[in-house]
Amino acid sequence: MMTALSVAVSAQTDTTAVPKDTTEGFRFTTIDSVAISPVKDQNRSSTCWAFSTLGFLESEVLRIKGKLVDFSRMFVVSKTMIDRATYCVRLYNEPRFAPGGSAYDVIYCMEHYGLVPQEAMPGIRYGWTANDTLPVHSELDKVAAGYLKGLSGLKRISPVWREGLQAIYDTYLGKCPESFEYEGKTYTPQSWVKSLGLNADDYVSITSYTHHPFYERFALEVPDNWRMDQMYNVPLDEMMRIIDNALANGYTLAWGADVSEIGFTRKGIGVVPDDDHGADITGSDMAKWVGMSNDKKKEELTKKPLPEKTITQQMRQDAFDNWENTDDHGMQIFGTAHDQNGKRYYMVKNSWGTMRSDYKGIWYVSEAFMQYKTNDILVHKNAIPKDIRKKLGIK
Repeated sequence: MMTALSVAVSAQTDTTAVPKDTTEGFRFTTIDSVAISPVKDQNRSSTCWAFSTLGFLESEVLRIKGKLVDFSRMFVVSKTMIDRATYCVRLYNEPRFAPGGSAYDVIYCMEHYGLVPQEAMPGIRYGWTANDTLPVHSELDKVAAGYLKGLSGLKRISPVWREGLQAIYDTYLGKCPESFEYEGKTYTPQSWVKSLGLNADDYVSITSYTHHPFYERFALEVPDNWRMDQMYNVPLDEMMRIIDNALANGYTLAWGADVSEIGFTRKGIGVVPDDDHGADITGSDMAKWVGMSNDKKKEELTKKPLPEKTITQQMRQDAFDNWENTDDHGMQIFGTAHDQNGKRYYMVKNSWGTMRSDYKGIWYVSEAFMQYKTNDILVHKNAIPKDIRKKLGIK
C-alpha cells in the first residue's frame, strides 16, 4: 500500500512544472506541498463538489492513517440529490433542483450515511460500451429534473415519490451499498468512515464577506448551499492566514471558487490580471487592444506573469453583491509554489483529468486570485491558527 501511495503522490508534486507549448510562459517551482490522491476526471457531470471534497478527505486519510483510499463519488451524489429533491419538493419546487452541491454536502453525507470505496460503487451503469468509465450526466440530470417537474401542480403527492426518484439514480449510478467487503473485512458505509479516523465534527467552513458580522456564522447565500451550511465569517487577511497555516502544518483544504473570470485558463493558471490597463501591461497598441476579442485579450493577459490587481475586502464584497463572483467550481488546495520571478502561487488539484492543463491536472493560482475568487473553504478545525479559533469559539 505504501508503495502505491508513494507513486500516487509523487506524480502530483513535481518540483518544477514547465508549460509544454511556450518558452515565454509560466515556470513554477514547488515551495511545499501536502500529499494528495491522483487527479480524477468529473468529465461531463456537475459533480466537482463531490470530486474536490472527497479528494480533500482522501488527503485527510493520508494524513491520519498514511494510507491511500479512493472514495466513491457517485455514492455521495446519489445520497445528496435525493436529499436536495426532498428539500425542493417541501418548498413546492420553488428552489431550483440542480446537480450542483457544496463541500458541506459531502461532510453531511459522511456523517449521516457514511462513505464507500470507489470499487464498491463505481457509479456508471449507462455507458455505451464497456470502456466508458467517465461520468456523463446530461441524460440523468434531465430525467431527474423532469421527474420532479412532473410533481409540480399536483394537489397531493404520494408517499412513494422518493422511491421513484431513487430508482432513477439507482438505474444510472447503481444502488448505494448497505455493506461491502474491503481489504478482507465487511463494513457498512458508516463503520468504514469510523475505521479511517474521519469525524464530521472536525471540519468547518470558512468565508469572508462584510454583509454579515465577522467572527459569527451565517449561511452563504449561493444556490448550491441549499443545506444552509453555517460558515464562520472572518476578515480576508485571516482567511488567507488559515489557508497558509493549514498548508504549513500538513493539511489541505476544499476550495469553493469562481472560475469564470478572464484570468482562469484551461491551461492551468489562475490570476487576476489588471485588465483595466491591459494595453499597458502587455505592451499592446491601444487601438489594437480595444479592437481585440475577449478571447484574444484573455490569451494576452495570461500567457506569462503580469501585474495583477490589488485585492481588498470591499472588492470581494462588491463582486459578490453584483453577481460578478459566482458559485462556480470546487477544487482542492494542497501546496504553494513560485514562478520564475519569485511570485507566490497556490497549487490546486482540479477534477478535469490530467490532459486538460499543462500541469497534469494541477492549477497554479496566484495569491490575488485566491483572495478575490474564494467563496469558501473547508478545513480541519485544528488547521486554523489558535488565535483565530479563539475568536470563533472553536474548541
